Amino acid sequence: MSAGDSNSADIFIYGDIVSYQWDETDTSASSFKKDLDALGDVSTINLYINSPGGNVFEGVAIHNMLKRHKAKINVHVDALAASIASVIAMAGDTIHMPKNAMLMIHNPWTWAAGNATELRKIADDLDRIGQSVKQTYLQKAGDKLDSEKLQEMLDAETWLSADEAYQYGLCDVVLEASQAAASIDDEWFSRYKNVPNQLKNHAKNSQKTVVSAEEMAKRRQIAEESKVNLVYINTILGGM
Repeated sequence: MSAGDSNSADIFIYGDIVSYQWDETDTSASSFKKDLDALGDVSTINLYINSPGGNVFEGVAIHNMLKRHKAKINVHVDALAASIASVIAMAGDTIHMPKNAMLMIHNPWTWAAGNATELRKIADDLDRIGQSVKQTYLQKAGDKLDSEKLQEMLDAETWLSADEAYQYGLCDVVLEASQAAASIDDEWFSRYKNVPNQLKNHAKNSQKTVVSAEEMAKRRQIAEESKVNLVYINTILGGM
């Protein structure tokens, strides 16, 4: 999180969406709320996403926080917004994607154990969660995507390029390819079954070159500076 001026601010989701933060790159609904509240009275929020997804309810809570916020929300999918991270992205008034970034949508899933009755209930619960999430995509897409086509895409675990996301109304602005997409973590791909081969190969080749994108370096610098600023702000507030 960083605040560049009094009217706009940046927030980064660069990792898993979780219930409890085990790593500094994790984002929970609670940690996101703290970041959001710390921004103060801003008119524009720039949300940068590079995430494989994670906990559905945490992500839905983050999405709803953004929708309630009075600021204009600009979402930038820097490399990947997968699973519940793609739902968070739908909170954007404007969603930007470089040509080599991707959006992945699928049906919710979980680990389950129990008897037949318990397993049927879990399946029913997943259907209800899926319907709720489905409405989020449809609301953003408008008349560019209908319920039947969306369900086909969710069933198939669909990986959308920026151009495809734009075609279906899930992206508003397609930008030139960015080196930021090289930051996709290869370990993220093991969670999903239909990862495009070109995306896997791109990530492997990028890891081999070990070249840091200038844009990513700047954003890491912003994130580090924001931590220092936040500590300073908290020190001042703590003295009041």
